[in-house]
Amino acid sequence: MSETMRAVIITEPGGPEVLEVRSVPRPEPGPGDLLVRVSTSGVNRADLLQTRGSYPAPKGFPQEIPGLEYAGTVEAVGAGVRDWTPGAAAMGITGGGAYAEYVRVAADTAVPVPEGVAVDAAGAIPEVFFTAWDALVLQCALSAGETLLVHAVGSGVGTAAVQLARDLGARVLGTSRTPEKLERAVALGLDHAVPGDASWPARVMEITEGRGADVILDLVGGPYLAGNQRVLAPLGRQVVVGVPGGARAEIDLRALMGGRGTIRGTVLRARPASEKAALAARFTREVVPRFAAGALTPVVDRVFPAAEAPEAHRLVASNRTFGKVLLEW
Repeated sequence: MSETMRAVIITEPGGPEVLEVRSVPRPEPGPGDLLVRVSTSGVNRADLLQTRGSYPAPKGFPQEIPGLEYAGTVEAVGAGVRDWTPGAAAMGITGGGAYAEYVRVAADTAVPVPEGVAVDAAGAIPEVFFTAWDALVLQCALSAGETLLVHAVGSGVGTAAVQLARDLGARVLGTSRTPEKLERAVALGLDHAVPGDASWPARVMEITEGRGADVILDLVGGPYLAGNQRVLAPLGRQVVVGVPGGARAEIDLRALMGGRGTIRGTVLRARPASEKAALAARFTREVVPRFAAGALTPVVDRVFPAAEAPEAHRLVASNRTFGKVLLEW
């Protein structure tokens, strides 16, 4: 095995044009690690921010190689690893470095690729399904019979949330400014498509007969906060996962108090390794079998060769995608 590998490098802070594929030293697995031969790397907005220099990788991860998620085949295992062997199909999230032919990850954060899912397609699973499941189930306790509202329903996390909520027996409303994305989300199981114009709060209240949504998954941020307060049902739970629309907005605390509502935020990348390992273990037990049963499926918008990483970043930045964009090695 060569001591070098190809990787997408951030040559300097900037736009997509600063990304280049270069030859770099191949990592070696340490104790408790896996070395994974990457099939596909998921492209996320965090990668765009890291490329611009505004979202550095956590300490201990490559600063010049972006990439938060991967799917591939275990090439080698470090000392003390018992649950993985070379040749196994693995996927997962990491702090960085996944835009490469090989990535070193902690073995207890890796998840087996579900039966029936191709390894390359599995690159579209970790970040979005981990995020959606953790936010909806572990944090907001979404249950059968409840109503979920998803903003930016055509995003990667949005498409994952629709499928998870459908499998849980919840009713799902979703917003988008793009009619085509709403149509495609309906095909995934979205119950009610809501155009993301100024009238969306009134439409949500009409659909729910004045009650509102039990859980709101907000992937937009500030501009939707006032509307979210209007449509949050009594004892409702709102979780903010992304803020591409803006990070600041005014909140009416009396409305929150009167409805006994909850607002919380969440991220995955910055969590301690122990929390990521615990999440991976639960995801393996509780979610991976749902893919094998056909209840869940990765949603891939487009796959680019790794050398076309700049084009992949431009596409994600354009907001024209439905589901995930992947880089293929």
